[in-house]
Amino acid sequence: MVLLRLRIDTEPLRARLASEVFTRVAGTQGPERRERIHEAAGERWFGPDRPIRRVHRDSAMFVGGLRALLLQSLHPLAMAGVADHSDYQHDPWGRLQRTSYFLAVTTFGPAGDAEEAVARVQAVHRHIHGVAPDGRPYSAADPHLLHWVHVAEVDSFLAAHQRYGARPLSPRECDGYVLDTSVVAKRLGVPDPPRTRAELAHQLAAFRPELEGTPHAREAARYLLLRAPLPALARVPYSALAAAAVGLMPAWTRWPLRLPYLPVVEGTWWRLAGQGVVSSIRWATEPRDQR
Repeated sequence: MVLLRLRIDTEPLRARLASEVFTRVAGTQGPERRERIHEAAGERWFGPDRPIRRVHRDSAMFVGGLRALLLQSLHPLAMAGVADHSDYQHDPWGRLQRTSYFLAVTTFGPAGDAEEAVARVQAVHRHIHGVAPDGRPYSAADPHLLHWVHVAEVDSFLAAHQRYGARPLSPRECDGYVLDTSVVAKRLGVPDPPRTRAELAHQLAAFRPELEGTPHAREAARYLLLRAPLPALARVPYSALAAAAVGLMPAWTRWPLRLPYLPVVEGTWWRLAGQGVVSSIRWATEPRDQR
């Protein structure tokens, strides 16, 4: 009886938290998009047993997404494109919603909808080009830059899932996840995307000579970690997610982005705080039949 009362008492809190998270991540079109992604008939790119589905449905993606943005900013040409063409400081939620929809529809949605989402991204990329502050031209459609964005993203999502996911992947499943993501990457125009975790590590390391902490990258990091536009009540949990993301960043990325490096704190307080927030989001948003 006591447990039943506790569950009833916490249900409004769970529903409110779920609504707040879903609205931020999916936007006003979220409910209808979710219904089509999961309920529409048709073949999917990935079966229900594929690792990509487990990773992309888990709340650890909140940490992985922040880490991916921090890591991706270290490529001067990729960051120049974001600084020149993205309105991330004035419309960060719009960018999050577009990214979350792309991940959802390519992972869970009908194959036709996934193909349309890829085509839309490619169309946008064709219009994003310019000259970086160092004088080099850039294009969002450049296969080399697409490759960098992909490996940074996959490495971040996998790292976050292995630390904060409800069910971390086995070594074989990690390879399966990287293989799954290569399916989407090839359709986007990424040349030779990694297909195993070893290939992912090798390709990520190969980009290191090209990476640096530019003023644009450091400004983006400060914005993401310290100045994101959030309601007062959301600032504490967001800070925990941000700290968890920083704690997953490789040591060699810290100085270029002016990020702290506190191994003991990161392995204790930051990790516990991140786990607490990720678990809370999972409790609020996960369907009851999956708990």
